[in-house]
Amino acid sequence: MPALSTIIWVSFAVVLGYVLWKTGIGLLRSMSTPLPPPPPSGEMRRINVKYRCSLCGLEIKMMLAPDEDPPPPRHCLEDMDLIAPIE
Repeated sequence: MPALSTIIWVSFAVVLGYVLWKTGIGLLRSMSTPLPPPPPSGEMRRINVKYRCSLCGLEIKMMLAPDEDPPPPRHCLEDMDLIAPIE
């Protein structure tokens, strides 16, 4: 008759193997699901972009735009410079 500690270790290994199996299957399924379709054209998207005027120093934070990479706004008759995030 096997020792009690052997039965505990085997049952622990079976449970751990089951948890790893389910986690692996869940990760593979999450990678195989397609991304949601982009919003229709003309609909505003949430963004977080900051611009600075190189002539006067005015800063603008753009939070909504019709596309992911909007063209820079103009101030002092020049295109504003994109401010890179600190992160």
